[in-house]
Amino acid sequence: MSLQLGQYPPARQVIVHLSDTHFLAGGTPLHGGITTESNLERALAQVEATGIRPSALVFTGDLTDLGETDAYARLRERVEPVAERLGAQLIWLMGNHDERGPMRRELLRQEASDAPLDRVWNLGGLRFIGLDSSVPGFHHGELDDAQLEWLAAELSTPAELGTIVGLHHPPAPAPQPLFDLLELRDQSALEAVLRGTDIRAILAGHLHYAMTSMFAGIPVSVAAATCYTMNLGNPPRSTNGMDGGQSYNLLHVYDDRITHSVVPIGDFATSDFFTQEFIAEMEALSPEERVEAFSRKR
Repeated sequence: MSLQLGQYPPARQVIVHLSDTHFLAGGTPLHGGITTESNLERALAQVEATGIRPSALVFTGDLTDLGETDAYARLRERVEPVAERLGAQLIWLMGNHDERGPMRRELLRQEASDAPLDRVWNLGGLRFIGLDSSVPGFHHGELDDAQLEWLAAELSTPAELGTIVGLHHPPAPAPQPLFDLLELRDQSALEAVLRGTDIRAILAGHLHYAMTSMFAGIPVSVAAATCYTMNLGNPPRSTNGMDGGQSYNLLHVYDDRITHSVVPIGDFATSDFFTQEFIAEMEALSPEERVEAFSRKR
């Protein structure tokens, strides 16, 4: 085990946050050329290559593009073996492109139903609450009164290590034109339920670009898509999707905070300066020697 070189101890848990895979039946490329399956496979291979043992793989919706049964089956076939090898809880959340019946049958192995897919997971004392913000037949998001009452009841008892909430539609502004038409509606009702509870983070997707915000005093972290992303380098009214910039997020959960890191998907050249041997050399030094060897300017 590596030594603690700084003031913070190792994170209690690591969670992998992915979103918007948009699989199609038969492995058909999305929009004629975006290879959604290979993009996700690369992301999962990167996660495994890190050697990290995450407590959960969280997918915040739009798992498929059209809600097709075969698309869910293809997604499950690619993700479940990875989660099993990592020993990670697999958390699937609904998005506006998903369909509740096929998702229940293929991913959750439940009977088909049109009821919202809301659920609670216990990640070693850390509570994860998944909310279904999808609206059948529409792309905007909503949480109805029954869902909010259920959520309030769950949150009435604090969890040992606090709570993370996940949903597809982020409770945050969308600066790009037209995106706000597809936002989570009546956010004030959700804010009334969340404020003052033990929630430590809100995870979401939907936007196809990474973003952070605050809601009800809680950090909001939006993971960019693994399929395609929005090119924010264009003027706001010209922002459109691009086959690039795909990423996923890593959450490091500490006793008093959570960090959210964006990980680009791809095989990029590195300088390879911080080798295993170099790190071992630093660990072998005393704290004072480390300051001289690594912190002092030359």
